[in-house]
Amino acid sequence: MFRDLNKNGQLDPYEDPRQPVAARVADLLGQMTLEEKAGLMSHTFVPVNPDDVTLTGPGMNSRASISEMLLNRHMTHFNVARIASARQTAEWHNRLQKLAAGTRLGIPVTIASDPRHAFTRNVAVGAMTGAFSLWPEPIGLAAIGDAALVQEFADIARQEYLAVGIRTALHPMADLATEPRWGRINGTFGEDAELSARLTAAYIRGFQGETLGPHSVACMTKHFPGGGPQKDGEDPHFPEGKEQIYPGGMFDYHLIPFEAAFAASTAQIMPYYGQPQGLPGIEEVGFAFSRDVITGLLREKYGFDGVVCTDWGLITSAHLPGGEVFEARAWGVEHLSQAERMVKALNAGVDQFGGEDCPEVIVGLVRSGQVTEARIDESVRRLLADKFRLGLFDNPYLDVAAAEQIAGTPAFCAAGELAQRKSIVLLKNGQIGAGRALPLAGRPRLYIEGIAAETAAAYGEVTAQPADADFAILRLQTPFEKRTGFLREHFHAGDLDFTGEELAHILEILDRVPTIVVIHLDRPAVIPEIAAGCAGLLAEFGANDAAVLDVIFGRATPVGKLPFELPASMAAVRAQKPDAPRDSENPLFPYGHGLTY
Repeated sequence: MFRDLNKNGQLDPYEDPRQPVAARVADLLGQMTLEEKAGLMSHTFVPVNPDDVTLTGPGMNSRASISEMLLNRHMTHFNVARIASARQTAEWHNRLQKLAAGTRLGIPVTIASDPRHAFTRNVAVGAMTGAFSLWPEPIGLAAIGDAALVQEFADIARQEYLAVGIRTALHPMADLATEPRWGRINGTFGEDAELSARLTAAYIRGFQGETLGPHSVACMTKHFPGGGPQKDGEDPHFPEGKEQIYPGGMFDYHLIPFEAAFAASTAQIMPYYGQPQGLPGIEEVGFAFSRDVITGLLREKYGFDGVVCTDWGLITSAHLPGGEVFEARAWGVEHLSQAERMVKALNAGVDQFGGEDCPEVIVGLVRSGQVTEARIDESVRRLLADKFRLGLFDNPYLDVAAAEQIAGTPAFCAAGELAQRKSIVLLKNGQIGAGRALPLAGRPRLYIEGIAAETAAAYGEVTAQPADADFAILRLQTPFEKRTGFLREHFHAGDLDFTGEELAHILEILDRVPTIVVIHLDRPAVIPEIAAGCAGLLAEFGANDAAVLDVIFGRATPVGKLPFELPASMAAVRAQKPDAPRDSENPLFPYGHGLTY
């Protein structure tokens, strides 16, 4: 920052770190134009392009460049999707902060990110790990169930985020995995509210510390008031998944992890897209449009006075290359115009619009008298307060050399590797009457599918045919219905059971050779025939081949426990109540199941 002395030879309060945050916010707010205020209320995607040294290249959600959004639209909150190396990202960040420092008021930029420390490849909900340490998905941390380890993870992630300038974590997910078909279960801490509450609080403490400060990453906990009870498991990124239902009457159960987040002082909250059905006293509109939820429940009942940012793309539909339109997730208010949707969300109590870069709409609402400037000031105070508390006004710049020394350090990577191994759950060990199959000993002949041959060669002799092997090792993925269309191809939805040729192929191998099955459970798979026929069965929630083989060969001991039930059939899945935990009839493996050596 470039600080100017006032006529008395002193720093203005908003530039003086010795002043209380409230005083600094008030002083800066009094100097802002309506256009500058409105700019703070938009939060959209930008790419980290190390070659775009002038920051004038195209953005992501629109054709507007970063410099256009910052200089002319006064936007200072950006969500980075893809990032470059740690050094390149830090250099890009410093260029961006220098550009911001040259604006009229020098308001620094806040960079946010979706989760980027795990194995997900869903660009809508997570990001590639890049230079950072690699950990199990949050559902894998739940399989470990250790709050101290979750806090250690979050503290490591905090340090890696800080190294490249990420100051807001668009996570954790405090949602519960009560509907087994929902495509975002891997981002949750499972179906048990008490476990989720403990791990959510630990996660926030690791990122933020006891109080939000210059060494913190602010957590935007999501998706209030709980995004798990999706009708048929469909996700409300899409029209077919807009309804959230509560046939078990368990709405309050889904609030338990958020209550823990409030106790841990989460800085920000994100409501989900979902449109609740049949809840007394709650309007049947998307949560971010609901005054009953945002003001009545979040602000008044729970006393939350931090930033509320909508999920991405509630207001404006995206026009994609090729003519496809990705519909705005304005569920329940689809008939309203862009401006009317913003009015309803502002009246509900929202402070910021995720995925939007149209602050001129907010300006127009104030100029036309539909929204008061005092209402805008209320949100801007919250947004500025977080920038001050994070220390961005005092020093927004990064040490570029330190960035590549911190991100992905051997110690951080080793901690992630250990967590991968700890998260693996041993579901079955041996056939009835045949004794234990695991751990494997020596250097057996191995037939493998879904595992890199060069990795498996360190554990045994890899064969080309099952008939030539002592054991087969199959790595499987929980089944899902393949869909097309923008983002749909990234969401795993639909039935959870293996069928047809795929099931026949697996069972044929199980019949021919003793087989160890390892299945990635991003959702609770339905695998009765596979579980019956295999010699050993393990579940993983984000683990590399070496981590899996270390457990199979006893170099690491399995200690994980299932963070959700595995249903016995699709009929049982369809009979479950989407809002109720542990209600699958006669599950194949119950919640908390896990063997060891």
